[in-house]
Amino acid sequence: MKISTLQIDNYSNVPLSPVVMSDSCNYIGVFLTLECNLQCSYCINRFGELVHSRQLLSGEQWMQSLNRIVSRPDLPVTIQGGEPTRHPDFFAIVNGLRPDLQMDLLTNLEVDLDRFMTDISPERVKRHAPYASIRVSYHPETMDLERLAAKVLLLQKAGYSIGIWGVLHPEWEKEIHRAQAYCTGLGIDFRTKEFLGEHNGVMHGVLSYQDACDRGVHKPVQCRTTELIIGPGGDVYRCHGDLYESREAVGHILDPDFTVVSGFRECSTYGYCNPCDVKLKTNRFQTFGHTSVEIVSL
Repeated sequence: MKISTLQIDNYSNVPLSPVVMSDSCNYIGVFLTLECNLQCSYCINRFGELVHSRQLLSGEQWMQSLNRIVSRPDLPVTIQGGEPTRHPDFFAIVNGLRPDLQMDLLTNLEVDLDRFMTDISPERVKRHAPYASIRVSYHPETMDLERLAAKVLLLQKAGYSIGIWGVLHPEWEKEIHRAQAYCTGLGIDFRTKEFLGEHNGVMHGVLSYQDACDRGVHKPVQCRTTELIIGPGGDVYRCHGDLYESREAVGHILDPDFTVVSGFRECSTYGYCNPCDVKLKTNRFQTFGHTSVEIVSL
C-alpha cells in the first residue's frame, strides 16, 4: 500500500477519527526520521538493507496523526529514529502532542541542550514507569562517555527522567561495563541491552524463532504483531524489518479510515526478519519473556 504525496496532503484536510489502541498492543514506535548523525557499524537499523531516503511528514502532519491516538498511561508514544531530534520540526512535534498522550524519547542526545531544556519541560517527557522516559544510547565507537554523562547529569538535575543504555556488542562489552560503573558512580541509571545481529559469522541474541533472521530460508508465514510501527512518512508497517527495508506498508496514520489490526497477516519474507521483532525480551513493564510478534507456518 503506497501513499502518494497528494494523498497525504488530502488527508491533512480531512477530520480524523480516533485510533484506539487495543489491550494487546505493547509498543507504539514513532520513527520521525531514519537519518542519524552517527554511523555505528552495528546499528540494528542496518541489519538488513536500510532504505535511508524517505519522505518525511511535516510537524503539523505528525501532530495531526499522533493526536488521534487513544492510548493508556502505561503505553506511551515512543519518539525515535534514526535520531529523532534531526527532524526539522522535532520540538514542535513534542510540544504539539496532547498533554494526556504519554511520550518516551529514544535519542543519542546529540542536540542543542540549551534549546532542548528551553523548549521541552521535564514534565512533557516523564511518566510512571520502571525505566527512564528519555533513554539515551551510548555507542563507544562514535561517542565520548564523559561528555555524554555530563549532559545527562545536567538534564537529570533539571528534573528530566533520563537514563543511558549501552549495547553489549562483543567488541565493546568491556567498555560498556566500564561505562556502566562510571555512570552509576555519578548517580546515572545506566542499563545494558543485548547485542542483536551477526558478528564474525555468529548470530547474537536470544530469538524466539531461531531461523527468522539468518537469510537461510525464505518462506510464507502468518504473523501478528503487538506493536504499532509508524515510519517517517506516516506509513504503518507490520514490523521493524518492513520499516527499515521499506517493504509494503499496511496502512497510513493519516488515512481517515486507518484502524489498528491485531490479527494475523500473511508475510512472504520470513527468514529476512529483523532481530528486534523476534527477540525474546522484556515487555513495557520490564517483565521478561515477551516477543513482539507471533509467527505460525502456513
